[in-house]
Formats: sequence, C-alpha cells, structure tokens
Amino acid sequence: MAMYIMFFFTDLLGIKPAVATIIVVTASLWDAINDPIMGMIADKTRTKWGKFRPYLIFGPIPLALTTILCYIKFDLSGTAVFLYAGICYILWGMSYTVIDIPIWAISSVVSKDPIEKNKMVTLGKIGGTVGTAIVTVGSIIIINSFGGERLASAYTKTAVIIAVLSVSMIMITGFTLKERIFPDKEVISMRKNIQTITKNKPLMMLMISLLIVNLINGIRQSAQMYFVVYVWGDSSQLTNVGISLILGMVLGMAISPKIIEKIEKKKVFIAACVLGSVFSAIPFFIGGKSILFSLVFLGISFAFTGMTTIISASMLIDSIDYSEWKLGFRGEGLVFSMNTFLTKLSGTIAKSILGIGLVLMNYTEGQAVTATTVRGFSAMMYLVPAGCFLLTMVPLYFYKISPEEKGAIRGMLKEKY
Repeated sequence: MAMYIMFFFTDLLGIKPAVATIIVVTASLWDAINDPIMGMIADKTRTKWGKFRPYLIFGPIPLALTTILCYIKFDLSGTAVFLYAGICYILWGMSYTVIDIPIWAISSVVSKDPIEKNKMVTLGKIGGTVGTAIVTVGSIIIINSFGGERLASAYTKTAVIIAVLSVSMIMITGFTLKERIFPDKEVISMRKNIQTITKNKPLMMLMISLLIVNLINGIRQSAQMYFVVYVWGDSSQLTNVGISLILGMVLGMAISPKIIEKIEKKKVFIAACVLGSVFSAIPFFIGGKSILFSLVFLGISFAFTGMTTIISASMLIDSIDYSEWKLGFRGEGLVFSMNTFLTKLSGTIAKSILGIGLVLMNYTEGQAVTATTVRGFSAMMYLVPAGCFLLTMVPLYFYKISPEEKGAIRGMLKEKY
C-alpha cells in the first residue's frame, strides 16, 4: 500500500495528484485516529483465546478483501472514481488496524522475561522488514510479469497473491502464539486507561520521537516508485532498493539486541540517528548518477533505521512496565495502538509531503523527466529522511527512566509474575 497506492491512483485510475493526496491523507488520518480506539477495545477484550489472539485469527479475511478492492480498476469516471478509491482505502485502513495493533501488542504478553520479550520484538520486526523487502523486491517482478506498471490488472493480480499469502501467515500466528501475562479480571475504564499515556512522560517523549523517525521509511516508501522511474529511469530498480532495504534493516535489527545489552538504549538510539542522517544525505550531494553508490549508502542508512526500530520497540515495552509500576496497570493495547497510530500518522504526513511535492513540481501522469523532478524526488529519498533523523533526537533527549526506577520495575515484575 505504501509503495503503490498513490501511483495507482494517479497513473492508473487517472486521479489528479491533488485529489489523490486528499483521498490518501483523509483516509490515513481517520485510520490513525481509530488506532487508539482499537487499542482500548483490545485492552477490554477477555476471551478463552486470550486478549489479542482472536483478532489475529478472525481479522485477516476483511484485510485481504479490502487490499484487493483497492487495486481494481472498474469502468468508472469522474466523482465515482474518487468515491470508490476513497471508500476502499478507508475500509482497508480500518481492516489493517484490527490486525496491526494486536500483532505488536501480543509481544508484551508472550513472556515474563524482558530479554525474551526483546528477542520476540526483534524477530517480529525482522520478519516485518523481510516482508516489506519481499514486497519491494518481488511485487514489481510480479507486476511486470502480468503486463507492467502501466496495466491496472497487473496490480490487481499482484494484490490477490500478496493478500492470500499474508492472510495465511497472520492466521498461523494467531493460532500458534500463546499469551503468558494475563490481564487483571477487572476491566480498566477507557478514561483511566488513557492515563497510560498522559501520566507517562517517558512514553510521551518516545512517541514524539517515533512520529518523526517513522517519517524516514514512510517518505521513502511513498516516493520510491516515482524516484526509480523519474530519477533512475528504470522501475525494475525497485528490486535493488528492496535488496538494500532488507540487507540494511536486518543487519541493523540483528545487532541491536547485543548492543543494548551493553550500552544504554537511549545513547544507541541517538548515535543511530546521527549516523543515519549522514549516510542518508551523502548520495544527494556527491552520488551523481551512480546507482550502485546510492544503493550502498541507502543500505547503510536503512541499517541505522533498523536499529532505531528495534530499540524503540524495546523502549516501548520498558514504558509499559513503567506504567504498571507507576499506575498499577499495563495498558499494552493502548500503548501499541498509539505506536501504530504514530506510524500511520507519519505515513499520512509522508504522503502529504509527496502530494505537495507533486503539486509543486507540476507533475502530470507519465510526464517527461526534468531537472525539477530529478531534484525533487532525490530530495524525498535522501534529504528529507536525513532531516528526520536529526529531529528525532530532540524529544528523545527528554526520555528518562532512571537506573533506580528500572531496578524497582524489575523487582515488581519478578514479584508479581
């Protein structure tokens, strides 16, 4: 969805960039807003299957159907196209929310051991990155095999394949995972549950940082199809971008757990942001037309993005434990729903930046390559992510859980569970 939806709307359905931006931004904003609602619903859930598992068992089917519907080109015109695209994209976002929050929140209740939970998050994030890379590398190959990026039916068939595979794997996850930290029998009211956010300063600072750092991949995912077509002149280069993404992200994720066992998480996060900014910006200024040079530096910057992904997820779990120590309840569903809310909100901002960029460049479907488009799409892939890395460090500076508090939290968890 991040890679192709804007391109499909503008270049396959013929929707004007400004209108497509309105559709995507409006739908994404609503999608982000309903995340905390879903999080509080999940926190209230009590079933024989557990708190989060039911959503992973029964939720995938609507997600598959709406994914496919978003990539079907019906014989419509004018306002009908606009309405169809908007409705489908809104329904897709709501279906995705039902899955996305439980699949991350469940990582906080699968084990009582903090090290095991960190490993669980690491494996989950690596799996998510591999999935993203598979789509990045493989989808364009499938699209081309069905007729290429200018044929709408190619996207439809590709969406069917990806939807079926995804639904199968999500349902397997729902059937096989076990929840080992059980919620109190008392159901926390929504008003009280919100205190998990409002009375947890470390969590609030971390969330602001997450909003900014998520823009890095959000902008790149939204712009990369345009980038490879109009800057590198070859849509098949998406495969190489995907390879650089998977190699970089997985490497960064794989080494992060060992590093944060020896060095404070916050310090590692800040270091990753500084280095990520440097390696993101370099190709814009000295990369020239060398695709290989740019791919290498993209891969390195993806490695630092991978590190921030794992460290932030681990810090989120720390903030949940902090909430239980300070407030007496965990609120995992709300915390992870806010995480997905921020991811989607940053995705919305990323699509807005892309949409504004398209308007400023006077972009039209299938237009000729110009110096403006080359520089504009290059800035979206390199300069904007570099700036986001640096901005991430500002709120992160105010994220503080003292060593004494960490010791008290560990003692509380051992005693309680």
